[in-house]
Amino acid sequence: MAQDTGKKYEIIHVLILLVAAIIWGSAFVAQSVGAGYIGPLTFLAGRSWIGAVILLPVIAVRDKILTVRTGENEKPKNRTQLMTLLAGGAVTGTALFFASFSQQAGIAGTTTAKAGFITAQYVVIVPVLAIFFGKKVKGKIWGCVALAVVGLYLLCMTGSFALGRADGLMLLCAFLFSLQILAINYYSPRVDTVRLACLQFVVEAIFSTVLMLAFEPFDAEAFRLALPSVLYAGVMSSGIAYTLQIVGQRNLDPTIASLTMSLESVFSALSGWLILNQTLTPREMAGCALMFAAIVVSQI
Repeated sequence: MAQDTGKKYEIIHVLILLVAAIIWGSAFVAQSVGAGYIGPLTFLAGRSWIGAVILLPVIAVRDKILTVRTGENEKPKNRTQLMTLLAGGAVTGTALFFASFSQQAGIAGTTTAKAGFITAQYVVIVPVLAIFFGKKVKGKIWGCVALAVVGLYLLCMTGSFALGRADGLMLLCAFLFSLQILAINYYSPRVDTVRLACLQFVVEAIFSTVLMLAFEPFDAEAFRLALPSVLYAGVMSSGIAYTLQIVGQRNLDPTIASLTMSLESVFSALSGWLILNQTLTPREMAGCALMFAAIVVSQI
């Protein structure tokens, strides 16, 4: 009975992460469209504040329901819990800001398919980073890294042995998202997941707003044109999908979690094909296939 309950729990959390992957994959289209009107910091500031604001009533209503049903809620009970929550928000929010900024800065110079597949390399990077946390990495993982590098070469190299600027930013994004995933794996079992998500967005919003005011002059008309994309990314990708990530990763095997979330690359390619009519050459498709193979094999 306990085994059946555990399996049911795992399936539910995998489905939660699958929904998040679908949203993220389709959000690559919104990010690509929005990047044509406004700078990456402006886009990121808008979506982050939206993501934080829409979670505030969720937290309030959830606390009220839990208080009525159980007499308790998810508010921190003592200083230790509060400091853990604040630390979690600061760490995950900082990682998310730098990852999202590099992604948004790079997405304007590449296709949604490329962006999705390169970003998905976090499922190879995560176990490599795990070495620094005292975990052993099997030889198979190093083979997956080599396979991913070959796939990345076929997908991104054009004419010379150098990554394009946009592709390099997307690869940096994959590394930074790996740090965010590891931080979520650490903090999500220790604090309220919805509060962690909200604080994560607040930290990301503060970073992006300060830098936006310093480096990107605000254009009201351009922001109006980009608003549908900002709203979709803010409500769906930030507010809903990242919250689903934190909920879904809680007490779930990170290997299963990262494999499920990596499907965002598939949905980004499908979204680019269906909505933006983007295509890939046979060489680029071969690169995608090798990178996806590296992702899958690394998780088996």
